[in-house]
Amino acid sequence: MATSLVDATYKMTVHDLEFMTLDQQRLPPTFADYRTAREGPLTNREMAENGFPGSTEERYHDAGRIAGYLREFGPPTPRMSDDGINFVVASVAHLFDGPDSVSDWMSDVFLNDFQRHVGREVGHGQTLVDMQQLEPTGFFDEAIALKAVHSSRNGLVSSTVVDFRVGRILGVAYVGSVGDHTRLEEATELGLALEQNLVSVVLGI
Repeated sequence: MATSLVDATYKMTVHDLEFMTLDQQRLPPTFADYRTAREGPLTNREMAENGFPGSTEERYHDAGRIAGYLREFGPPTPRMSDDGINFVVASVAHLFDGPDSVSDWMSDVFLNDFQRHVGREVGHGQTLVDMQQLEPTGFFDEAIALKAVHSSRNGLVSSTVVDFRVGRILGVAYVGSVGDHTRLEEATELGLALEQNLVSVVLGI
């Protein structure tokens, strides 16, 4: 990745993260009719409270994570009984203390946590029943992806998540589906749109 772009990410602050995530107008055409379901800042405390069992605010701080911002969207009339429906799509921008911390997070926290919790209860009445690492393509720098399948009293739900690095910023795009479905194409399309928007904000263009 160009040194100038990496250097420019050091000028970014917590207040810039909101503008990096995708708003409704910037969603890929596949999700053009989706509406905002949730958005707002993501502190390390909130990440820990909603993360895997045993997660702590201190762990995320020590990993170099400073802050983040989330935007989630859902279909106008979600029907959780419909197998295959994509009930949520989201983009997240996380700010770290440096590019190496982003890279370490992707492997040591994101990927490793999912691998370690397969077959275990992960809270909210859910069990992580399967996890598969995927290979996203088309990103400027380092990128990884996975599909996770959770079971609950309402059946299976799956999440396809793409993580990618832009300097000291971690971009995350994910698609949640009812049933056991891989959505790498859709998550990658969402991630590439996020990457383009993120770079535009960083470079001020």
